Amino acid sequence: MFVIGSIQAAFTIYLEEFLSIFTILLAPALVAGFYLVANRISQEEYVDFQNYFDGFKYWLLVVTINLVSGILTVLGIIALIIPGIYLGVGYVFAILFGVFGGFDFWTSMEYSRRLVHTNWWKFFGFLLVLVLMNIAGLLALLIGLLVTVPVTYLSIYVLFEELTGEAVEEIEAKAL
Repeated sequence: MFVIGSIQAAFTIYLEEFLSIFTILLAPALVAGFYLVANRISQEEYVDFQNYFDGFKYWLLVVTINLVSGILTVLGIIALIIPGIYLGVGYVFAILFGVFGGFDFWTSMEYSRRLVHTNWWKFFGFLLVLVLMNIAGLLALLIGLLVTVPVTYLSIYVLFEELTGEAVEEIEAKAL
């Protein structure tokens, strides 16, 4: 989180006119790298600092997922607010499906939306708690964000692993 925050701060302070470049082109790959490290920790594999940048191996995919899902969410908010909130919650696992499932951007977004749709209100509540936690971190002189943002990403990853791990086990059982 410190590295991602430092890069974002550098863009904000020194390259303000290019902040959208960071948001669109760099942030999704850095977030994907964070998820990849979480996966390595979950698999009890060795983690090195460079692993946080492994998300750039999926750069085009994660940028496309982030851009398209963001545009659809904003259009939904402009349309009637509720569709935008629905899509924003629905696409929470899209990058994870793209990186770990190996799907293209649209399939990743659709699998994420379908997974969330089954218990949308529970996911909404989960994300609302994470947002409130990050607001508390923000109010703690920004230092709290160094704790709350990684906890947010790790929570999303753990939930994704729990939900999709069962599906993988079912597929493996059927194959036997």
